[in-house]
This record gives sequence, structure tokens and C-alpha cells, in this order.
Amino acid sequence: MLAEEKIRRIIKLALEEDIGSGDITTETVIPADMPAKAEIVARQDCVVCGIEVAELVFKMLDGCIEFKKLVKDCDAVKANHVLAEVSGNARSLLSAERTALNFLQRLSGIATTTRKFLEKTRDYDVKLLDTRKTTPGFRLLEKYAVRCGGGENHRMGLYDAFLIKDNHIKLVGLENAVRMAKKLGKKVEVEVSSLNDVNRAIVAGADVIMLDNMPFDGIKKAVKIIGKRSVIEVSGGVDENNISKIANLGVDWISVGRLTHSVPSVEISMDIARE
Repeated sequence: MLAEEKIRRIIKLALEEDIGSGDITTETVIPADMPAKAEIVARQDCVVCGIEVAELVFKMLDGCIEFKKLVKDCDAVKANHVLAEVSGNARSLLSAERTALNFLQRLSGIATTTRKFLEKTRDYDVKLLDTRKTTPGFRLLEKYAVRCGGGENHRMGLYDAFLIKDNHIKLVGLENAVRMAKKLGKKVEVEVSSLNDVNRAIVAGADVIMLDNMPFDGIKKAVKIIGKRSVIEVSGGVDENNISKIANLGVDWISVGRLTHSVPSVEISMDIARE
């Protein structure tokens, strides 16, 4: 579920960014009292995400706008499916349009891409996770979109889970970093890129070992070495073409940065007409 107050802050910034001191085109050519209605339509097959965010955009700009949702977040729809019907002041509809669609297109793109990756791993007992490679300021929404697509969130930020990465290890050493982190009583994950570091992480007591950018043969050997002594995660270089092969190697988690950092937005448009 989305925390509405946090989402309102994001939407407020987005509306201010787009409208600024005023929508000069709409305010000049559209009569102030003109009513209008519109349909929001998905132009391609997709997993919908952000329909409630889009509704909030319109209603934050103009509380009198009526927004009728015809789908729910996480619904899979076909091309040309009507997602919502919107009616109210024409100026308000036009001024909110782009901001609402930006949210809906971006989040639906993430949910759709996540669902595609998930389909590749359904035959395996593996979790599909996101990363912290998100658009600054949009993480809460983008990680929500991953969940809508059927994936799971790895960690929300630097504050809620330990992940000892290569640069931590370069500065204080793997064993020392794990030992200090373990003092807080939380599970500790360690990123490794070699079989030697896999063994070091096991001895240090890592709860989760992330195999970072390892070749398939390296992953296979690491899985055999680790066994059930820790959770095994694979990250780096994962795409739709190789994720099934990775899942088949017996790993527990696969984290995919491209779920959020390089997905195409879904084509969604608003068709408007006079009431």
C-alpha cells in the first residue's frame, strides 16, 4: 500500500514542476467554465500501476474533478483498454494530464517489465528482487510498481538492511565488516565477486551472499560451495535472456536493476471531448 501523504508530496513537486506559474496555453485558449470528459486509455498490453496516483494528481489540482477507475493496480490489460473516465473543468483536465500520465506510464512500465521477468522464473523456487537503482525521489513509487508486477523489494534504502559491498570491504576488510555489522543482531548480506570471497563470507558468518557479476560457471560453483549455509543472491548483468538459466542454478534470490533503472514507459493517453 502507498503512504498517501508521502505520495502527495511527490505529486505536489511534479505539478509545480510542470505547471509552474500557470498553464499559459490552456488558460488562454480554453474558456474558464468549459466542462469536458476524457478517457485514459492503455495503447499497449500492460500491467497497470499508478491508477490511484493518477487520480490523486487530478484531484489535488481540482477537487471537483470526477475520476472513475475502471481497473485496479496490478491488473493486466490489453491494448486500447480504457483505464479510467475523468470529467470536470476542461482547464483542470488539460493541466493535470501530462503529470498524471507520466506517473501512470512510468509505473505501469515497471510493473509490466517486472511481470515479464517473473514469467521467466515461475518454474523455479527463486525470489525476483529490485535494487536501489531508482529515480531520485521516486523510489517509494517505483518499488511499489515492482510489487504490482509480482516482484519483491530488496531493501528500501541504506537504513533498513545490511549490505556490505566491495567498497566497504576495500576500506575495512570483509571479515571485519561482517563482525561489526553482526553486533547489531540483524542479518548481514555480503557482496562477493570471486570464489575466494565466497569462502571468506561463509567463514565470517554472512547470512546472505550476493554473487555480483559472476559468470554462469562461477555461480554454479558458488552454489555448490555455499549449500544451505546462507541465502544465495545473484546480481549484475541479469536480463530477460539469461534469468531463467540463472534461476535454474539453484540460487534463492535474483536482483535486477533494470526493473527500475531502464524500463520503457507504457504508452497511455488521454482522449478528451466536450461534455
